[in-house]
Amino acid sequence: MKRISERIFYIGVNDDDKVLFEGLWPIPVGVSYNSYVVADEKVALIDTVESGFEEEFIANIEEAIGDRQIDYLVVNHMEPDHSSLIAYMQGRYPGLKIVANAKTVPMLKGYYGVSEEDVLVMPEGGELSLGSCTLKFYMVPMVHWPETMVTWLEEEGTLFSGDAFGTFGSIDEDVIDDDGTFEQFRDEMTRYYACIVGKYGIPVQTALKKLGGLPIKRVCSTHGPVWEKNIPAVVDLYDKMSRYEVERGVCIVYGSMYGNTAAAADALAMELDALGVPYAIHDLAGNNAGELGLSGALRDVFRYDTIVVGSPTYNNGIYPPVETFMKALQARLIKDRRFYAFGSYTWAGASVRLLNEYAASLNFELLGDGLSFPQAYTREKVDMATVAKMLA
Repeated sequence: MKRISERIFYIGVNDDDKVLFEGLWPIPVGVSYNSYVVADEKVALIDTVESGFEEEFIANIEEAIGDRQIDYLVVNHMEPDHSSLIAYMQGRYPGLKIVANAKTVPMLKGYYGVSEEDVLVMPEGGELSLGSCTLKFYMVPMVHWPETMVTWLEEEGTLFSGDAFGTFGSIDEDVIDDDGTFEQFRDEMTRYYACIVGKYGIPVQTALKKLGGLPIKRVCSTHGPVWEKNIPAVVDLYDKMSRYEVERGVCIVYGSMYGNTAAAADALAMELDALGVPYAIHDLAGNNAGELGLSGALRDVFRYDTIVVGSPTYNNGIYPPVETFMKALQARLIKDRRFYAFGSYTWAGASVRLLNEYAASLNFELLGDGLSFPQAYTREKVDMATVAKMLA
Protein backbone atom coordinates (compact mmCIF):
# COMPACT_ATOMS: atom_id res chain seq x y z
CA MET A 1 0.00 0.00 0.00
CA LYS A 2 1.18 3.50 -0.83
CA ARG A 3 -0.54 6.75 0.01
CA ILE A 4 -0.68 8.85 -3.15
CA SER A 5 -2.52 11.84 -1.65
CA GLU A 6 -4.89 12.62 1.21
CA ARG A 7 -7.69 10.80 -0.63
CA ILE A 8 -5.91 8.32 -2.92
CA PHE A 9 -4.18 5.08 -1.98
CA TYR A 10 -2.33 2.67 -4.26
CA ILE A 11 -3.31 -0.90 -3.33
CA GLY A 12 -2.00 -2.83 -6.33
CA VAL A 13 0.31 -5.84 -6.48
CA ASN A 14 3.35 -7.01 -8.44
CA ASP A 15 3.37 -10.28 -10.35
CA ASP A 16 6.96 -11.50 -10.65
CA ASP A 17 6.09 -15.16 -11.19
CA LYS A 18 4.07 -15.12 -14.40
CA VAL A 19 6.11 -15.97 -17.49
CA LEU A 20 3.67 -14.89 -20.22
CA PHE A 21 1.19 -12.01 -20.07
CA GLU A 22 -2.12 -12.96 -21.74
CA GLY A 23 -0.47 -16.34 -22.30
CA LEU A 24 1.51 -14.73 -25.16
CA TRP A 25 3.95 -12.00 -24.18
CA PRO A 26 7.15 -12.60 -22.16
CA ILE A 27 7.42 -10.48 -19.02
CA PRO A 28 10.97 -11.04 -17.78
CA VAL A 29 10.74 -8.02 -15.45
CA GLY A 30 7.23 -8.83 -14.22
CA VAL A 31 4.10 -6.73 -14.33
CA SER A 32 2.02 -4.81 -11.82
CA TYR A 33 -1.76 -4.98 -11.47
CA ASN A 34 -2.76 -1.56 -10.20
CA SER A 35 -5.81 -0.77 -8.12
CA TYR A 36 -6.64 2.36 -6.16
CA VAL A 37 -8.86 3.49 -3.32
CA VAL A 38 -10.38 6.98 -3.16
CA ALA A 39 -11.41 7.53 0.45
CA ASP A 40 -13.78 10.43 1.20
CA GLU A 41 -17.17 10.42 2.95
CA LYS A 42 -17.79 7.47 0.65
CA VAL A 43 -15.09 5.01 -0.44
CA ALA A 44 -14.53 4.05 -4.07
CA LEU A 45 -12.33 1.21 -5.23
CA ILE A 46 -10.94 1.72 -8.75
CA ASP A 47 -10.57 -1.69 -10.44
CA THR A 48 -9.33 -4.87 -8.75
CA VAL A 49 -6.31 -7.09 -9.46
CA GLU A 50 -5.61 -10.52 -10.93
CA SER A 51 -6.98 -13.55 -9.09
CA GLY A 52 -4.48 -15.32 -6.87
CA PHE A 53 -3.55 -12.12 -5.02
CA GLU A 54 -6.62 -11.94 -2.77
CA GLU A 55 -4.77 -11.94 0.55
CA GLU A 56 -2.24 -9.28 -0.47
CA PHE A 57 -4.98 -7.17 -2.04
CA ILE A 58 -7.22 -7.24 1.05
CA ALA A 59 -4.22 -6.53 3.29
CA ASN A 60 -3.44 -3.45 1.19
CA ILE A 61 -7.05 -2.28 1.35
CA GLU A 62 -7.24 -2.71 5.10
CA GLU A 63 -3.93 -0.90 5.57
CA ALA A 64 -5.40 2.00 3.57
CA ILE A 65 -8.91 2.28 5.05
CA GLY A 66 -9.08 -0.11 7.98
CA ASP A 67 -12.48 -1.74 8.42
CA ARG A 68 -14.41 0.93 6.49
CA GLN A 69 -17.01 -0.25 4.02
CA ILE A 70 -16.22 0.08 0.30
CA ASP A 71 -19.26 1.78 -1.19
CA TYR A 72 -18.38 1.66 -4.90
CA LEU A 73 -16.27 -0.50 -7.17
CA VAL A 74 -15.48 1.38 -10.38
CA VAL A 75 -14.84 -0.95 -13.32
CA ASN A 76 -12.85 0.91 -15.96
CA HIS A 77 -11.94 -2.22 -17.90
CA MET A 78 -13.23 -5.79 -17.82
CA GLU A 79 -10.09 -7.69 -18.79
CA PRO A 80 -9.67 -10.30 -16.04
CA ASP A 81 -6.28 -9.05 -14.86
CA HIS A 82 -8.25 -6.06 -13.50
CA SER A 83 -11.69 -7.52 -12.90
CA SER A 84 -11.28 -11.11 -11.71
CA LEU A 85 -11.84 -10.25 -8.04
CA ILE A 86 -15.19 -8.50 -8.59
CA ALA A 87 -17.32 -11.37 -7.26
CA TYR A 88 -14.84 -11.89 -4.41
CA MET A 89 -15.14 -8.22 -3.43
CA GLN A 90 -18.95 -8.41 -3.54
CA GLY A 91 -18.80 -11.24 -1.03
CA ARG A 92 -16.27 -9.44 1.13
CA TYR A 93 -18.12 -6.11 1.15
CA PRO A 94 -21.90 -6.68 1.15
CA GLY A 95 -23.75 -3.69 -0.26
CA LEU A 96 -20.92 -2.84 -2.63
CA LYS A 97 -22.27 -1.06 -5.71
CA ILE A 98 -20.50 -1.63 -9.01
CA VAL A 99 -20.02 1.49 -11.16
CA ALA A 100 -19.67 0.79 -14.87
CA ASN A 101 -21.01 1.78 -18.27
CA ALA A 102 -23.72 0.09 -20.31
CA LYS A 103 -21.30 -1.95 -22.45
CA THR A 104 -19.82 -3.44 -19.29
CA VAL A 105 -23.09 -4.81 -17.90
CA PRO A 106 -23.34 -7.98 -20.06
CA MET A 107 -19.64 -8.68 -19.49
CA LEU A 108 -20.11 -8.44 -15.72
CA LYS A 109 -22.92 -10.97 -15.93
CA GLY A 110 -21.07 -13.23 -18.36
CA TYR A 111 -17.81 -13.33 -16.44
CA TYR A 112 -18.92 -13.10 -12.82
CA GLY A 113 -22.71 -13.53 -12.68
CA VAL A 114 -23.22 -9.94 -11.52
CA SER A 115 -26.88 -8.88 -11.45
CA GLU A 116 -27.89 -5.69 -13.24
CA GLU A 117 -29.44 -4.52 -9.95
CA ASP A 118 -25.95 -4.35 -8.45
CA VAL A 119 -24.65 -2.03 -11.17
CA LEU A 120 -24.83 1.76 -11.24
CA VAL A 121 -24.64 2.49 -14.96
CA MET A 122 -22.75 5.64 -15.92
CA PRO A 123 -23.20 7.52 -19.19
CA GLU A 124 -20.56 9.62 -20.93
CA GLY A 125 -19.71 12.46 -18.55
CA GLY A 126 -21.63 10.85 -15.69
CA GLU A 127 -20.67 11.91 -12.17
CA LEU A 128 -20.53 10.20 -8.79
CA SER A 129 -20.13 12.22 -5.61
CA LEU A 130 -18.03 10.75 -2.81
CA GLY A 131 -18.61 13.75 -0.52
CA SER A 132 -16.06 16.51 -0.95
CA CYS A 133 -14.92 15.13 -4.31
CA THR A 134 -16.58 13.79 -7.44
CA LEU A 135 -15.65 11.06 -9.90
CA LYS A 136 -16.46 11.73 -13.56
CA PHE A 137 -16.49 9.09 -16.28
CA TYR A 138 -15.41 9.29 -19.91
CA MET A 139 -15.82 6.49 -22.46
CA VAL A 140 -12.70 5.47 -24.42
CA PRO A 141 -13.96 2.49 -26.46
CA MET A 142 -11.33 0.19 -27.99
CA VAL A 143 -8.54 1.45 -25.73
CA HIS A 144 -8.42 -1.43 -25.86
CA TRP A 145 -11.79 -3.19 -25.31
CA PRO A 146 -15.20 -1.78 -26.37
CA GLU A 147 -16.37 -1.18 -22.78
CA THR A 148 -13.27 0.70 -21.63
CA MET A 149 -13.72 3.97 -19.76
CA VAL A 150 -11.52 6.23 -17.64
CA THR A 151 -12.28 7.92 -14.33
CA TRP A 152 -11.47 11.57 -13.62
CA LEU A 153 -11.06 12.99 -10.12
CA GLU A 154 -11.09 16.72 -10.79
CA GLU A 155 -10.30 17.85 -7.24
CA GLU A 156 -6.99 15.98 -7.48
CA GLY A 157 -6.30 16.43 -11.19
CA THR A 158 -6.06 12.64 -11.33
CA LEU A 159 -6.92 10.41 -14.28
CA PHE A 160 -7.49 6.72 -13.57
CA SER A 161 -6.66 5.70 -17.10
CA GLY A 162 -7.22 1.94 -17.28
CA ASP A 163 -4.66 0.27 -19.54
CA ALA A 164 -3.83 3.54 -21.31
CA PHE A 165 -0.31 4.75 -20.45
CA GLY A 166 0.44 1.36 -18.92
CA THR A 167 3.65 -0.62 -19.15
CA PHE A 168 5.10 -4.03 -18.47
CA GLY A 169 7.43 -4.27 -15.49
CA SER A 170 7.01 -4.53 -11.74
CA ILE A 171 7.18 -1.31 -9.78
CA ASP A 172 9.00 -0.50 -6.56
CA GLU A 173 7.51 0.56 -3.26
CA ASP A 174 7.65 4.26 -4.12
CA VAL A 175 5.04 3.68 -6.88
CA ILE A 176 5.14 7.34 -7.98
CA ASP A 177 7.57 8.20 -10.77
CA ASP A 178 10.73 10.26 -10.43
CA ASP A 179 12.91 12.03 -12.99
CA GLY A 180 14.39 8.79 -14.36
CA THR A 181 11.30 6.60 -14.38
CA PHE A 182 10.20 7.29 -17.95
CA GLU A 183 13.53 6.23 -19.46
CA GLN A 184 13.58 3.22 -17.14
CA PHE A 185 10.19 2.04 -18.44
CA ARG A 186 10.22 3.44 -21.98
CA ASP A 187 11.09 0.17 -23.75
CA GLU A 188 8.57 -1.83 -21.72
CA MET A 189 5.89 0.83 -22.28
CA THR A 190 6.54 0.65 -26.02
CA ARG A 191 6.46 -3.16 -25.96
CA TYR A 192 3.24 -3.12 -23.92
CA TYR A 193 1.60 -0.73 -26.38
CA ALA A 194 2.83 -2.69 -29.41
CA CYS A 195 1.57 -6.02 -28.07
CA ILE A 196 -1.66 -5.01 -26.32
CA VAL A 197 -2.94 -1.71 -27.73
CA GLY A 198 -1.12 -1.47 -31.06
CA LYS A 199 -4.10 -2.21 -33.29
CA TYR A 200 -6.11 0.67 -31.89
CA GLY A 201 -4.21 3.76 -33.01
CA ILE A 202 -7.33 5.60 -34.17
CA PRO A 203 -9.27 5.00 -30.91
CA VAL A 204 -6.19 6.07 -28.92
CA GLN A 205 -6.01 9.29 -30.93
CA THR A 206 -9.72 9.88 -30.29
CA ALA A 207 -9.21 9.33 -26.56
CA LEU A 208 -6.20 11.66 -26.43
CA LYS A 209 -8.23 14.42 -28.07
CA LYS A 210 -11.18 13.85 -25.73
CA LEU A 211 -9.00 13.97 -22.62
CA GLY A 212 -6.61 16.62 -23.88
CA GLY A 213 -8.46 19.49 -22.24
CA LEU A 214 -8.30 18.04 -18.74
CA PRO A 215 -5.79 19.67 -16.35
CA ILE A 216 -4.09 16.36 -15.60
CA LYS A 217 -1.62 16.38 -12.71
CA ARG A 218 -1.50 12.64 -12.11
CA VAL A 219 -2.10 9.51 -14.21
CA CYS A 220 -2.95 6.29 -12.40
CA SER A 221 -2.92 3.47 -14.94
CA THR A 222 -3.58 -0.22 -14.34
CA HIS A 223 0.02 -1.27 -15.10
CA GLY A 224 3.24 0.46 -14.13
CA PRO A 225 4.14 3.57 -12.15
CA VAL A 226 1.86 6.39 -11.13
CA TRP A 227 2.82 9.21 -13.49
CA GLU A 228 3.29 12.73 -12.11
CA LYS A 229 6.66 14.13 -13.23
CA ASN A 230 6.76 12.42 -16.64
CA ILE A 231 3.21 12.99 -17.91
CA PRO A 232 4.22 15.05 -20.99
CA ALA A 233 6.74 12.41 -22.09
CA VAL A 234 4.29 9.54 -21.49
CA VAL A 235 1.47 11.23 -23.41
CA ASP A 236 3.83 12.23 -26.22
CA LEU A 237 5.02 8.63 -26.62
CA TYR A 238 1.43 7.35 -26.80
CA ASP A 239 0.57 10.08 -29.28
CA LYS A 240 3.48 9.16 -31.56
CA MET A 241 2.87 5.42 -31.36
CA SER A 242 -0.84 5.78 -32.09
CA ARG A 243 0.01 7.88 -35.15
CA TYR A 244 2.57 5.23 -36.19
CA GLU A 245 5.27 7.90 -36.09
CA VAL A 246 8.78 6.45 -36.01
CA GLU A 247 12.45 7.38 -36.27
CA ARG A 248 14.90 6.34 -38.98
CA GLY A 249 16.32 2.89 -38.31
CA VAL A 250 16.00 -0.78 -39.16
CA CYS A 251 14.10 -3.53 -37.37
CA ILE A 252 15.56 -6.87 -38.53
CA VAL A 253 13.23 -9.77 -37.86
CA TYR A 254 13.98 -13.34 -38.84
CA GLY A 255 13.33 -17.01 -38.26
CA SER A 256 15.85 -19.69 -39.12
CA MET A 257 15.73 -23.50 -39.10
CA TYR A 258 19.39 -24.41 -39.56
CA GLY A 259 21.18 -21.10 -39.23
CA ASN A 260 21.54 -19.88 -42.81
CA THR A 261 18.88 -17.17 -42.69
CA ALA A 262 20.17 -16.28 -39.22
CA ALA A 263 23.70 -15.88 -40.58
CA ALA A 264 22.40 -13.52 -43.26
CA ALA A 265 20.52 -11.50 -40.61
CA ASP A 266 23.64 -11.24 -38.46
CA ALA A 267 25.69 -10.18 -41.47
CA LEU A 268 23.21 -7.42 -42.24
CA ALA A 269 23.34 -6.23 -38.64
CA MET A 270 27.14 -6.01 -38.80
CA GLU A 271 26.99 -3.98 -42.01
CA LEU A 272 24.40 -1.58 -40.56
CA ASP A 273 26.52 -1.20 -37.46
CA ALA A 274 29.54 -0.32 -39.59
CA LEU A 275 27.49 2.37 -41.35
CA GLY A 276 26.21 3.78 -38.05
CA VAL A 277 22.58 2.97 -38.89
CA PRO A 278 20.36 2.40 -35.81
CA TYR A 279 18.92 -1.10 -35.80
CA ALA A 280 17.44 -3.86 -33.68
CA ILE A 281 17.50 -7.58 -34.47
CA HIS A 282 15.03 -10.23 -33.33
CA ASP A 283 15.02 -14.01 -33.62
CA LEU A 284 11.38 -15.12 -33.93
CA ALA A 285 12.17 -18.81 -33.61
CA GLY A 286 13.44 -18.38 -30.06
CA ASN A 287 16.86 -19.92 -30.66
CA ASN A 288 18.70 -17.19 -28.73
CA ALA A 289 18.47 -17.10 -24.93
CA GLY A 290 16.78 -14.02 -23.53
CA GLU A 291 15.01 -13.17 -26.79
CA LEU A 292 11.67 -11.39 -26.47
CA GLY A 293 10.65 -12.91 -29.79
CA LEU A 294 7.51 -11.52 -31.40
CA SER A 295 6.91 -8.98 -28.63
CA GLY A 296 10.37 -7.47 -28.99
CA ALA A 297 10.01 -7.33 -32.76
CA LEU A 298 6.67 -5.55 -32.51
CA ARG A 299 8.15 -3.07 -30.04
CA ASP A 300 10.79 -2.06 -32.57
CA VAL A 301 8.30 -1.92 -35.42
CA PHE A 302 6.80 0.95 -33.44
CA ARG A 303 10.27 2.51 -33.16
CA TYR A 304 11.90 2.28 -36.61
CA ASP A 305 10.75 3.16 -40.13
CA THR A 306 12.29 0.17 -41.93
CA ILE A 307 11.32 -3.47 -41.46
CA VAL A 308 13.63 -6.16 -42.81
CA VAL A 309 12.26 -9.70 -42.62
CA GLY A 310 14.17 -12.93 -43.16
CA SER A 311 12.57 -16.31 -43.66
CA PRO A 312 13.60 -19.61 -45.21
CA THR A 313 11.13 -21.20 -47.55
CA TYR A 314 9.17 -23.76 -45.54
CA ASN A 315 6.70 -26.15 -47.20
CA ASN A 316 6.71 -23.79 -50.18
CA GLY A 317 5.70 -20.94 -47.92
CA ILE A 318 6.94 -18.66 -45.14
CA TYR A 319 8.53 -20.13 -42.02
CA PRO A 320 5.61 -20.19 -39.50
CA PRO A 321 7.07 -17.88 -36.80
CA VAL A 322 7.80 -15.30 -39.48
CA GLU A 323 4.33 -15.58 -41.00
CA THR A 324 2.91 -15.02 -37.51
CA PHE A 325 4.91 -11.79 -37.38
CA MET A 326 3.56 -10.64 -40.75
CA LYS A 327 0.01 -11.38 -39.60
CA ALA A 328 0.71 -9.37 -36.43
CA LEU A 329 1.69 -6.40 -38.59
CA GLN A 330 -1.60 -6.74 -40.47
CA ALA A 331 -3.57 -7.01 -37.24
CA ARG A 332 -1.98 -3.83 -35.90
CA LEU A 333 -2.64 -1.90 -39.11
CA ILE A 334 1.03 -0.91 -39.34
CA LYS A 335 1.56 1.70 -42.03
CA ASP A 336 4.15 4.02 -43.57
CA ARG A 337 7.08 1.60 -43.38
CA ARG A 338 9.88 0.68 -45.75
CA PHE A 339 10.28 -3.07 -46.29
CA TYR A 340 12.91 -5.55 -47.46
CA ALA A 341 12.80 -9.35 -47.48
CA PHE A 342 15.50 -12.01 -47.59
CA GLY A 343 15.81 -15.72 -46.96
CA SER A 344 17.26 -19.07 -47.90
CA TYR A 345 15.78 -22.03 -49.74
CA THR A 346 16.95 -25.48 -50.79
CA TRP A 347 15.22 -26.38 -54.08
CA ALA A 348 12.53 -23.74 -54.69
CA GLY A 349 12.38 -20.24 -53.24
CA ALA A 350 8.99 -18.81 -52.25
CA SER A 351 9.37 -17.00 -48.92
CA VAL A 352 10.74 -13.70 -50.23
CA ARG A 353 8.02 -13.39 -52.86
CA LEU A 354 5.31 -14.14 -50.30
CA LEU A 355 6.78 -11.71 -47.78
CA ASN A 356 6.70 -9.00 -50.43
CA GLU A 357 3.05 -9.80 -51.10
CA TYR A 358 2.27 -9.31 -47.40
CA ALA A 359 4.16 -6.01 -47.43
CA ALA A 360 2.37 -4.83 -50.57
CA SER A 361 -0.99 -5.56 -48.94
CA LEU A 362 0.05 -3.16 -46.14
CA ASN A 363 1.11 -0.49 -48.66
CA PHE A 364 4.69 -0.62 -47.43
CA GLU A 365 7.40 0.86 -49.64
CA LEU A 366 9.20 -2.17 -51.13
CA LEU A 367 12.95 -1.63 -51.31
CA GLY A 368 13.62 -3.82 -54.31
CA ASP A 369 12.73 -7.44 -54.95
CA GLY A 370 14.52 -8.80 -51.90
CA LEU A 371 17.28 -11.37 -51.67
CA SER A 372 16.59 -15.09 -51.99
CA PHE A 373 19.62 -17.40 -51.84
CA PRO A 374 19.98 -21.18 -52.26
CA GLN A 375 21.28 -23.57 -49.61
CA ALA A 376 24.07 -22.38 -47.32
CA TYR A 377 24.85 -18.77 -46.46
CA THR A 378 28.23 -17.47 -47.61
CA ARG A 379 29.48 -13.89 -47.86
CA GLU A 380 30.20 -14.44 -51.54
CA LYS A 381 26.66 -15.61 -52.21
CA VAL A 382 24.84 -13.07 -50.04
CA ASP A 383 25.89 -9.43 -50.43
CA MET A 384 24.56 -7.78 -47.28
CA ALA A 385 26.93 -4.82 -47.62
CA THR A 386 24.98 -3.59 -50.64
CA VAL A 387 21.68 -4.22 -48.89
CA ALA A 388 22.83 -2.21 -45.87
CA LYS A 389 23.81 0.75 -48.02
CA MET A 390 20.38 0.70 -49.65
CA LEU A 391 18.66 0.60 -46.27
CA ALA A 392 20.76 3.48 -44.96
